[in-house]
Amino acid sequence: MASSSLPSLTLGYVPGGTPAKWARTWAERHPEVPLELRVVAAADAAAEVRAGTVDVAVLRPPADTSGLAVIPLYEETTVAVVPADHLLSAADEITAADLDGEPVLLPLDDVVAWEGAPGIPVDHRPETTEDAIALVAAGSGALVVPQSLARLYHRRDLTYRPITDAPTCPVALAVPEGPQPALVEEFIGIVRGRRPGSSRTQSQPVPKRTAREKTLAKQAARAAAGKVARKPGGAGRGRR
Repeated sequence: MASSSLPSLTLGYVPGGTPAKWARTWAERHPEVPLELRVVAAADAAAEVRAGTVDVAVLRPPADTSGLAVIPLYEETTVAVVPADHLLSAADEITAADLDGEPVLLPLDDVVAWEGAPGIPVDHRPETTEDAIALVAAGSGALVVPQSLARLYHRRDLTYRPITDAPTCPVALAVPEGPQPALVEEFIGIVRGRRPGSSRTQSQPVPKRTAREKTLAKQAARAAAGKVARKPGGAGRGRR
């Protein structure tokens, strides 16, 4: 919203996040207000909300949530990514014990909070999950990630299996603490499934624009929704 004198909303989302449904609903309900979609690094997402770089973000909650209001959304299944011909690929799902003795990659942007995780950590820590995926393909070890990231970085020479007794990976909506602007409240309502005619929505009306501004904003909103729909690796939400 700070990027323009006209009403707008900036939504940040971490890799594997799936804001397309909400973006489409926003475009349908508020074509006069552009929704800008911005991919943010998992490690930076909370700081970008605090700094106001984005108005709201879909993220994996950080350990430090100071300055943030966090709304839980869903829990993702945790999976192990391995080469397609790996022994673990023979089963539909595995347990933590199946990873005992296996070399496991731990990227610097790891988002799975699993104390006492199984496997033997590989000494070299790749910078990103995407880098780690390439190392899995090279036979350097397995990788434990949320299911959405396994789908986002899918390769034909790799596969993944759910780990039945692993902790799930929470995904949440984060906004700055305190009273929210009308547009942010409206977006929160969409995420929570609030209907267009709800009293909450009516109590905080969205700012109006001129006819020309509405026409230009409709075009921008359609383009934004289409951009998200074309993102690679349409990640699922996993287990709720």
